[in-house]
Amino acid sequence: MTDRQNLGLLCFYPSRAMEARLMQELVAAGFDDITTAQGRIAARIGPHGTRLTDLAAQALVTKQTANHLVDQLQRAGYVHRVPDPTDGRARLVQMAERGRAAVALARRVEAEVEAEWTAHLGEEATAQLRAALERLREVTDPYR
Repeated sequence: MTDRQNLGLLCFYPSRAMEARLMQELVAAGFDDITTAQGRIAARIGPHGTRLTDLAAQALVTKQTANHLVDQLQRAGYVHRVPDPTDGRARLVQMAERGRAAVALARRVEAEVEAEWTAHLGEEATAQLRAALERLREVTDPYR
């Protein structure tokens, strides 16, 4: 038995810290009606929209759960649904103006946090960490 934590947990801690900081900043900026679960779905919406089934698969939730979360996001004005131009039967979830404003804030906060982490780790270690995690993503993220 060892006290050494596995790599999954070591990746989780900073991810959780980033997510908590994002949520804190969103609330402070008036986006206080979005939950972490809703944010995890919204973060997976592509620039031209994403099908609900793809959002569910990427977020590792059921289609029913993803639909419920998207319904909540839509009622709050963060997203809207539009016909999929490639398949008339399907619909895409797209960011609405309010959602785009929240995403813009989230991107600024992500940059701030990364700058803080870089100041803590140093440029070289940060570059090495990014390179290692990008390589690891090749074998861990089927949606890359």
